[in-house]
Amino acid sequence: MEASTILPVLKKKLAFLSGGKDRRSGLILTIPLCTEQTSMEELSSTLDYLLSIPSEKCKARGFTVIVDGRKSQWNVVKTVVLMLQNVIPAEVSLVCVVKPDEFWDKKVTHFCFWKEKDRLGFEVILVSANKLTRYIEPCQLTDEFGGSLQYDHMDWVNKRLVFEKFTKESTSLLDELAVINENEKASQPDKASRPSDSNVLPSFDPEAVLQTGHELLSELQQRRFNGSEGGGGGGGTAWSPMDDELLAQPQVMKLLDSLREQYTKYQEVCRQRSKRSQLEEIQTKVMQVVNWLEGPGTEQLRTQWGIGDSIRASQALLLKHEEIESQHSEWFAVYVELNQQMAALLSAGDDEDLLELKALQQQLSDVCYRQASQLEFRQNVLQSAHDFHGTAQDLSQQLDGLLGMLCADVAPADGAAIQQTLKHLEEKLKSVEGALQSLREKGQVLLEQISNQSSWFYGKDMQIENKENIDHIHSVMEDMQLRKQRCEDMVDVRRLKMLQMVQLFKCEEDASQAVEWLGELLDALLKTHIRLGDDSQETKVLLEKHRKFVDVAQSTYDYGRQLLQATVVLCQSLRCTTRSSGDTLPRLNRVWKQFTVTADERQHRLDMASTFHTAADRVLKEGSEQGELLDVEVFEEVETVGKALLDRLTVPVIFPDGSEQFFGSPGDMASSAENIRDRMKLVEDKRLQQEEAEQLQEEVALEAGPDES
Repeated sequence: MEASTILPVLKKKLAFLSGGKDRRSGLILTIPLCTEQTSMEELSSTLDYLLSIPSEKCKARGFTVIVDGRKSQWNVVKTVVLMLQNVIPAEVSLVCVVKPDEFWDKKVTHFCFWKEKDRLGFEVILVSANKLTRYIEPCQLTDEFGGSLQYDHMDWVNKRLVFEKFTKESTSLLDELAVINENEKASQPDKASRPSDSNVLPSFDPEAVLQTGHELLSELQQRRFNGSEGGGGGGGTAWSPMDDELLAQPQVMKLLDSLREQYTKYQEVCRQRSKRSQLEEIQTKVMQVVNWLEGPGTEQLRTQWGIGDSIRASQALLLKHEEIESQHSEWFAVYVELNQQMAALLSAGDDEDLLELKALQQQLSDVCYRQASQLEFRQNVLQSAHDFHGTAQDLSQQLDGLLGMLCADVAPADGAAIQQTLKHLEEKLKSVEGALQSLREKGQVLLEQISNQSSWFYGKDMQIENKENIDHIHSVMEDMQLRKQRCEDMVDVRRLKMLQMVQLFKCEEDASQAVEWLGELLDALLKTHIRLGDDSQETKVLLEKHRKFVDVAQSTYDYGRQLLQATVVLCQSLRCTTRSSGDTLPRLNRVWKQFTVTADERQHRLDMASTFHTAADRVLKEGSEQGELLDVEVFEEVETVGKALLDRLTVPVIFPDGSEQFFGSPGDMASSAENIRDRMKLVEDKRLQQEEAEQLQEEVALEAGPDES
């Protein structure tokens, strides 16, 4: 019977064990009767419960029962005394009925109990409350009987409830823990055959039960075990602090020791369970990661084998790959977490768990690293493809731009513009060559990566897919090479044409320069070729210089003609119908005609001057040296040529277009005329001298003639 089952009855305090003892060390059982009608059934239940508390040893020393009838009727007291015979006849040694003063008939009551003594089996005495000390020491009596023994019934009930609850829970918990520990021990050799209910939990929280036990033990150790504490003794019935059998401490301590022992084993079981559960959870998660990476993750990579056929397509593939990497990142995060958990378990794991953990860790690491390598390899392939297509697109745009330049009409303004255009073309072609070389290099890198692609596709036949990618790469490079070759051929043609145009412009420029040179020669002829010489020798020198000067002019004219003829040929070769020699040829011919007219005039004047000076020199020199008389014709020739020359100097050069131009300035002409006149005057003086000589001779001859006769 437990206190909790009759708790309402116990709270009524129909009977109690105060903890006091009689002189025989027997326990004192107190039955306080009240004015209200006492339920014999409830009293019987209370007595049954209270008598179940002491040990058999304590019961053997007997009980002293105090029936407090001061507030009750005699019939009730008598019924209670008779009931004791049925409840505890052998254990009762003495029944002390505390009577009220002068209310009962002493003879009747005494006679009744005395007559029933043999049948009852115990002695019953009627005693006043103040006479109880004759039978029981005051220190063993509670205050209602004038004693000093402290007793709180509700405190006793509460402590009894706590003790019984602890005893019940700890006993049940001990049995459960023992079963759990034993089952765990039996299942250790064969983990695979571990029953499904091996993780059964105890009905009570061991920590809470231990806490309750420690609190109860602390209470028992700090307080004297009075009536309430004695009731909590469970296994003992003597309430004296000196009687170990009546102390609850040993039982509580024994339960706590057993409970701690089993709980320690259970904690180890829980630790093993937790570790096992953690291992199973890790293994489950590892298999989830491995299954996903080797399943959907690998399948995603298997379906992504292309490299795209343009930069836009490769960008789309890169975006798709980023989505795949994002999905893998979630599983890689789980891998990192699992790896940390396994590393922690490995640092504190048992030897038998190390192999399994290491195998799991190695399996997970192998799969994750392999998948990460596949992702990185795929990323590198796509990045190389993106670079390849980007370079191909740039090269295509450069080729389009170069082709546009080559297809446009060439209409440069001058040779410098042509040279600039040629330089621009060469730079464009060089840039195209660099881009094509870069495309080849990137294509080769991409081809090498694709050739290694099958190594991470888990045995999938990638020849067909790789062949398409390889063919595409070769096709792009060959197409760019052909386009570049066509552009090179067109550049060669354009270069030749532009070089011809440079030559054309050069010929035109040089022809214009020849016209300018010829004009300068003409200008020099008119302005500086003025002198006619002071004598025949100097005139001959001037004639020789004039001839050479005319030869230079002739060469210049011939050079200009050749350049203009070359211009015509180049225009025909370039099919440049809009270009011709322009006004260069008419200008060249006009200047040349002016030059020839001027040169002829200069030649004619120098010839006349030479004739004049030759005749004058003969008159002036030969006549003086030989002393002979000169013919009159010689003097007349000098005079005639001199006058003609003077007249010639006053006549301008008339060009074919009717324009006129004088040699030198008027002062220059006056100086030349003055020199001629001086020479003519000398010749005239010479003629006069000769005439005087002739006249003198004639006079002499006349004078000599008469004498001879």
